[in-house]
Amino acid sequence: MKLKLGLPKGSLETATIDLFRRAGYNITTSTRSYFPAIDDPEIECMLIRAQEMARYVEDGILDAGLTGRDWVEESEAKVEAIADLVYAKQSFGKVRWVLAVPEASPFHSVKDLEGRIIATELVATTKRYLAANGITAKVEFSWGATEVKPPVLADAIVEVTETGSSLRANKLKIIDTVMESNTQLIVNLESWKDRWKRRKLEDMRMLLEGAINALGKVGLMLNVHKNCLDAVLEVLPALKRPTISHLSDEDWLAVNTILDESTVRDIIPRLKQAGGQGIVEYPLNKIVM
Repeated sequence: MKLKLGLPKGSLETATIDLFRRAGYNITTSTRSYFPAIDDPEIECMLIRAQEMARYVEDGILDAGLTGRDWVEESEAKVEAIADLVYAKQSFGKVRWVLAVPEASPFHSVKDLEGRIIATELVATTKRYLAANGITAKVEFSWGATEVKPPVLADAIVEVTETGSSLRANKLKIIDTVMESNTQLIVNLESWKDRWKRRKLEDMRMLLEGAINALGKVGLMLNVHKNCLDAVLEVLPALKRPTISHLSDEDWLAVNTILDESTVRDIIPRLKQAGGQGIVEYPLNKIVM
């Protein structure tokens, strides 16, 4: 049997393939093919635009796929989301679809856009957002370069952003958040009922979530004399509690823990001052909770 898996083509492609590598799956792509090779003979991969993924999964052309929650809601596809994988092309966080207008415009809230023109790729979701706010406006589909359309081609835009830097570069200001989104592993409803496919997908989910848990974290191990243990533990934040084990010398202990990578440069010198020795920092691929 084969599990047909859709991978997002485009901005999320590199980040997704790197996530699968951390999870233990090696995927090789080619500029000439939309069918990447994967080192699991029970999986067949296909590159699909994230905007189209949900409908192909809904129709059973794919058993499962990775796409944004935004595109699942936009298409209103009947699929099962079995994992929230919070990563984006530049960061480990969620992305936002925001309502933005020119910095020099008189618009300060969605209420000011009655009867105006809004350009976006997320048309259906934007229409639902406007309706929820009691606003009637013309929503036009944008084929790209949405940030450059105000004020000549549109009064406002609804656009996705991670950092807001592109909006600022185009002299736009955010006046509201339409929705937050993150990548999801979605499955076909019939495929999810199949025992073999479900187990395959559950294993994949566990490994992908483990890889997500490890993003931005490192392992740290060190040796410490038992008299200095309390001082070392005061320095260490831990995922739960550090693992402490005895060395062959009964007066010495080994301490093993997990840290945010961003904190290590501050913590290692303090550990050394507290009596830590043989301090080793090492990368993590997965943390399975």
